[in-house]
Amino acid sequence: MTGGGEPLPFEQLRLLLDVLGLGMEQTMRRLGERPSLPALRDWIVATAGVPDPDRIARYHAALAGDRPPPATAAMLAAIDAAPPVLDADDLAHWDEHGYVVVRAAIDRAAAASAAALVWQHLGASPDDPDSWYAAGNIWVPIYQHPALEVARRSPRVHKAFAQLWGTADLWMSHDKMSFNPPERAGYEFQGSPLHWDISLAQPIPFGTAGILYLTDTAADQGAFRLVPGFHHGLADWLDHLGDADPRQVPLGDRAVPVAANAGDLIVWRLDLPHGASPNTADRPRLAQYLNMYPARWRANPVWR
Repeated sequence: MTGGGEPLPFEQLRLLLDVLGLGMEQTMRRLGERPSLPALRDWIVATAGVPDPDRIARYHAALAGDRPPPATAAMLAAIDAAPPVLDADDLAHWDEHGYVVVRAAIDRAAAASAAALVWQHLGASPDDPDSWYAAGNIWVPIYQHPALEVARRSPRVHKAFAQLWGTADLWMSHDKMSFNPPERAGYEFQGSPLHWDISLAQPIPFGTAGILYLTDTAADQGAFRLVPGFHHGLADWLDHLGDADPRQVPLGDRAVPVAANAGDLIVWRLDLPHGASPNTADRPRLAQYLNMYPARWRANPVWR
């Protein structure tokens, strides 16, 4: 994954992998094996299929700053012209709290198909609680499957992100899945504490992330949680910390779990502290991560 012998910037590499339909983690593992270029090409095709020519053409146009190909331009124009998915109350909630729930982003049948993929991958059964604990952590490394493409290709999902970004000219991520079983004797929550996925060095660019629930998820069922509205005072909070590490400051007592139904998509701002929560219910939480972003989005290169 180089250009002219130089490593690609992280965001450009991420975009290329999303164009090819590859997950970041699986690709890094393969690159760590130092394959030859022909072997890497074979692995890409075997893993994600032959790259889509229209998507490749759009990728090169984006890098050059050119207009997308006609078919892509027509698709983006249709998303721009589509009726809003998020209404005025949704957008007001987004502005105030920094997150929004896109109701019925996909239908329940599509969510159930994606959930079945998780169960199959884990070799577990919804009816056998003892089978829920073999994975060892909540991340499920599935990146390619038709069941995942339903949400990734959903015009409703695309329109919701377009409203938040102010443009339909966005790219879909290829992220992993999640399985968060209930805590029990011998098994404690395996997820990370509240965190940020980007640098906290100022200025923090606007960005989004999303999690799609594949089953009805109650607040105590390992739900996604965040600190609502934290972005409004984040800069002042960081200033008052001085040299202290903001990532070590506990914020769990301010976090709110977000309950939602199968097929609902939670989208949040990247500058909100967030994470999964311990599951104290009696059923697992199953989810698919997904996000959309502009081709030229860049994080602050200074890490804090």
